[in-house]
Amino acid sequence: MILGTGNDALLEEESMHRSNSFVASLSSFIFGSAVAFIHLVPASAQSTSDNVIYLNQAWSQDDRDWYYHFSQGAVVLSYDIFLNLEVADGQELFRSDANSERYGLITQPAGSPYNPDGLPIGISKTVVSMPQWPGEETGEFAGVTCAACHETQLNYKGKHVRIDGGPANTFDMQAYVQALNAAIRATLTDAVKFDRLAAHLGAASPEAKTSLRERFERQAALTYEYATRSIASFWPWGPARIDALSMISNRVTANLPGIPENTSTPIAPVKPPFLWNAPQGLWTQWAAIVQSPLARNLGETMGVYMPMNLRAKTPADGLFESNAAIPELHRVENQLARLAPPSWPEDVFGKIDREKAKSGKALFVEHCAGCHNAWPYRWTEPNKYGKRFVLVGLVPQSYVGTDHTQTEAVRPFAVTGQLSNNLPPELRGKDAVPMAAFKQSIQLAVLERAVAKLKLTPAELLDVNGYREQPQPPAPDRVYKAAPRDGVWATPPFLHNGSVPNLYEMLVPASERSKKFCIGREFDPIKVGLETTCGPGTFVLDTSLLGNSNAGHSFQDGPRGTGVIGPLLTDDQRWALVEYLKSIPEEPGRVTPFGGPQQ
Repeated sequence: MILGTGNDALLEEESMHRSNSFVASLSSFIFGSAVAFIHLVPASAQSTSDNVIYLNQAWSQDDRDWYYHFSQGAVVLSYDIFLNLEVADGQELFRSDANSERYGLITQPAGSPYNPDGLPIGISKTVVSMPQWPGEETGEFAGVTCAACHETQLNYKGKHVRIDGGPANTFDMQAYVQALNAAIRATLTDAVKFDRLAAHLGAASPEAKTSLRERFERQAALTYEYATRSIASFWPWGPARIDALSMISNRVTANLPGIPENTSTPIAPVKPPFLWNAPQGLWTQWAAIVQSPLARNLGETMGVYMPMNLRAKTPADGLFESNAAIPELHRVENQLARLAPPSWPEDVFGKIDREKAKSGKALFVEHCAGCHNAWPYRWTEPNKYGKRFVLVGLVPQSYVGTDHTQTEAVRPFAVTGQLSNNLPPELRGKDAVPMAAFKQSIQLAVLERAVAKLKLTPAELLDVNGYREQPQPPAPDRVYKAAPRDGVWATPPFLHNGSVPNLYEMLVPASERSKKFCIGREFDPIKVGLETTCGPGTFVLDTSLLGNSNAGHSFQDGPRGTGVIGPLLTDDQRWALVEYLKSIPEEPGRVTPFGGPQQ
């Protein structure tokens, strides 16, 4: 996303809002926290025997292995069932490398202490030792973690360049969950398949089989609700795209409370943001929803299988209890704060034309840097804790002109159901309330109950909140984030909804972009994006469909605004800008200091 309006006022307006309650700051996705500045000497790419190439992003291999498989508290299926579950239409194991790769997950060999069973990146083991409320199931479970959607692998001529913290450019989460649901339903309805599962798990007696079936059926309901409500869209999302806001809203306000009237149709899939510089930035999500890393991270886990009790009558009965893994979320936050943006590996993708890149840098400063902050970045003023944050451009959707569906996907009002008497005073006793307020009040109640158990000191609470002042500013309305572009070359496809296949097409008039193209799994180092040739394993993205528009953010002649953000560029200028974007960050392994540079 190369956004250039030249309007610094747009970039800085978010720092002017410092009112409203903490409730108004709660909601969905991703990360941010505190860690010291780390400066590393540039290092070359590291290869492994399986042709995986790791770039210098300032993480150790142990950092990677933990991030790939740590548990954020999600519970999908009993671990033993998941390991032995077959695909719906055959005897191949659902967790097999071949099936995982079919849906775009990045497979990993066994051997890491965090992944003894060789699960793909983003699938982990969650252990529930003590029930958090009467009736909560305990044991070992397979779960999903943030790396499933925030880890990139760029494939090129048989080599695999791993990008830690990048958007999952091949993972089709919607298709994966639908396939998991189909596998579960097939196993529960096909006696032969169920008997094979029982045999693998040593359930030989009729009593053991009955117990296994009861356990399996209880857990099957979770994925069935995901497949038939949370992710049931008009047309497939495809790889690299997730309607996370609708998923979180549906689970928190409809599925778990048992109020199906609150279901929103997930019509606005977006690309997961990259995570380097996320803890340091003032905002993280595309729509600038919340600043607190604790609220962001826990909100994300609420959307992906974290157990929560939203059906008990009162808090005394367990209402708002959860399996929140706050220490682990805090650790991943701190680890992401020392993640460097990836540098272009010239030995794999080809040399950078430094003269072109120099020309492109001048063009970027002129046309793009007003919104896309450039190193060493512009920062907020220090807050009362002495912390500064990287200014992130917030551009009105009406100005940038990109797809507007994300602002309209979640239904505006909610039915409160049995939760009505346990809501905040301003909502209590009402049959219907604004959806945003309803969802935020539930999330806040879950968060506060989880934090209270930890008995954190004021200093520890400040740390897990990323040193953000309270109350936090209200979320701005109908804006899109324009973050720094360091490492953006590694994050195709482009625009917030992944509707543009490469960086070159980001620089042409929007009317000249591909209107229908295939999303492949091979990297294109020339135009810098994904291969668009159709074939086996590719997904057709039709930009005429709802939520898929590639309009706006257009470089063309005409007055600025309503989608036009820069002048018509010559082809030489476009290629110079592409070359510059390949060249940043200019220093491999450069970590942005949390809290601002030393003065």
